[in-house]
Amino acid sequence: MRAIGYVRVSTADQTNDGISLDVQTARIEAYAAMMNLELVVIIREEGVSASIPLKDRPGGKQVLAALWEQDVRHVVALKLDRLFRDAADCLTQTKEWDTAGIALHLVDMGGMTLNTASAMGRMFLTISAAFAELERNLISERTSQALQHKKSRGEPVGRPPFGFKMVDHRLVPIPEELAIIAEVKRQRAEGRTLWQIANYLREQNVPTRQNGAWRHNSVRQLLSVTETA
Repeated sequence: MRAIGYVRVSTADQTNDGISLDVQTARIEAYAAMMNLELVVIIREEGVSASIPLKDRPGGKQVLAALWEQDVRHVVALKLDRLFRDAADCLTQTKEWDTAGIALHLVDMGGMTLNTASAMGRMFLTISAAFAELERNLISERTSQALQHKKSRGEPVGRPPFGFKMVDHRLVPIPEELAIIAEVKRQRAEGRTLWQIANYLREQNVPTRQNGAWRHNSVRQLLSVTETA
């Protein structure tokens, strides 16, 4: 009954969904106690997207290694999307676990639990993975269609570039930022390096859009965007 717990959040999860590592950990610990599972370790993965296959994530590699090194027969996660985003990755990995006698437990599958130790559990996992990928693909299609529609109407898409702000779905110039762009271009034309320009902007306390510090890469990006606009 030895088990490994796995918790993961990406930046979007933390800010939008509120599914924190601590919340996932508490739910997994409660489930393990109820099922009499001995949690050997709970592996925490922070700031890693589920679009990366499990075997290619730092924490995912720890999970796979611990399964064999510590004679663990159960993997516990809160939801399917904590472990897998791609149906093929999910089904390939869980088939390997099934062959090795390793069961996957999902604590919250729409208010129900899922355990692949049974044939019924494996069937529900297969169906859930397929429908989850279908939903993501439909969302992607709708998003793409919406963006194409906005482009066809001449509306800007994405975050407005430095020097502009969005007002009523239109780009409106910000004179102060345009003046900064002009100064950056002037200094670049005079032969100053990207590092020198970044130092100048920091010395002048010019904020970036993310309120971070100017670096040579951010100066390069500013120039590339304004030169193609």
